[in-house]
Amino acid sequence: MRGIYSSVTDIRRKVFTEVARLAYEGGDYSAKIGDLPYKIVPGSEAVYRESIFLERAIVEERLRLAIGLPLRPIDEHKSVSEGIEETAIAEKYYDPPLVNIIKFACNACPEAHYHVTDCCQGCLAHPCKEVCPKKAIEIIHGKSVIDQSKCIKCGRCAGVCPYGAINKMERPCAAACGMDAIKSDEQGRAEIDHDKCVSCGMCLVNCPFGAIVDKGQIFQLIHAMKTGKKVIAIVAPAFVGQFGPKASPEKLTAAMKKLGFDSVVEVAIGADLCAIEEAKDFMRDVPENQPFMATSCCPAWSVMAKKLFPDIAQNISMAMTPMVLTARMVKKENPDAYIAFIGPCAAKKLEASRRSIRSDVDFVLTFEELMGMFEAKDVKFEDITDDEKVELNEGTGDGRIFAVSGGVAKAVSDVIKKLDPEREIKVESAQGLRDCRKLLTLAKAGKYNGYLLEGMACPGGCVAGAGTLQAVEKSTILVNKYAKDADKQNALETEHEITLSFNKPAEE
Repeated sequence: MRGIYSSVTDIRRKVFTEVARLAYEGGDYSAKIGDLPYKIVPGSEAVYRESIFLERAIVEERLRLAIGLPLRPIDEHKSVSEGIEETAIAEKYYDPPLVNIIKFACNACPEAHYHVTDCCQGCLAHPCKEVCPKKAIEIIHGKSVIDQSKCIKCGRCAGVCPYGAINKMERPCAAACGMDAIKSDEQGRAEIDHDKCVSCGMCLVNCPFGAIVDKGQIFQLIHAMKTGKKVIAIVAPAFVGQFGPKASPEKLTAAMKKLGFDSVVEVAIGADLCAIEEAKDFMRDVPENQPFMATSCCPAWSVMAKKLFPDIAQNISMAMTPMVLTARMVKKENPDAYIAFIGPCAAKKLEASRRSIRSDVDFVLTFEELMGMFEAKDVKFEDITDDEKVELNEGTGDGRIFAVSGGVAKAVSDVIKKLDPEREIKVESAQGLRDCRKLLTLAKAGKYNGYLLEGMACPGGCVAGAGTLQAVEKSTILVNKYAKDADKQNALETEHEITLSFNKPAEE
């Protein structure tokens, strides 16, 4: 569903916009938030569900989560405004869990099973029955029927059916979860095992009912701006193209200043520093001190490794992520400033809450949440003049391609090649937590000794994060182009410096 503007997308973005507008306008929050469900879901007839009251109740929970408030208990009365005044502060606010399921929005989808559809032709060969290792398929009235109590879900029947009549039915959120952290409760509704969850956010963007939502910090970020705090945005390189064709990188700083940000720094510079650190780690430790090294920039991948592979987790580089490196660099120059990371990732919210990092990164917003701020303030990129444009030249091409799958490993490899041109670098990468788990399983078995391993929780890399606005393929193309533009610019600057040096008069 990525890149498709659905009704779920529409409601989610309206919620972000109204929360941002609420924070900017101020006033009696308790009274105003009660009006928002009627603004987001107007009229008297249901459009999406069986009842307009249910639609508005779901929007109420989405509003609370976007502000950082917890879900309300279903079995007792609490106002939608419960706790909102306490959240109107100029600092990070939310309690775990980060990713939540609105139970009465969940469709109680069936768990994984194989199902014979009406396309079954009752063929004479019935290969599905012949290949079933548990004899779970019978022919009744000429059609195949699966006994679910015997079925082990191996999928052989679906593989051999000449009509493609046997389908695997699976809860979309569970299918997207590479940690197998989603099961069913006693009513059949989705339930997250937070001991397994790494907050990658893939479940929330794959739920077609919009029942899974992460908490936000828009409300608190805007309050920091309103109280006169100097807020500096550090923006992940995946931003390119996220806000539409008229939102060029040169217009980003001007647009964000209209929201109240003091300035904008490109996280690609932190990615360059991360690549250098990881390259040095690899050259120092592989294979002398450890059999392989894995990159560290994806927090969901890193947490997954520590949860499931604790005995090899030490092989993940200790280098700080680009977000943290950039934040520390900016805070060193601006010790009193608040740092807001703007990116595609839900897991970055969890990373920024860690005890060792929370003093470096004050707020984390996704691109989708930032879009809500643009809408609330009616900031349009086409209205920004040439005089307002600001170039973002901090990062190199290698730093910018951290946003796409394989980009981190390439950047680290390029640094190693510069430092030691004779050294052979073997690289393997995986995207999506299921494939990341397979990669580490093979690495644990010794299949990747001497390798540099890259893991990305989101299939496609950071451009496929839970907080993105555009289709993954389109974003990948635009980020790669942006990286090439940086390389061209750096080459021109280097050529210019050489020319100046060559033409400089010799000292007498």
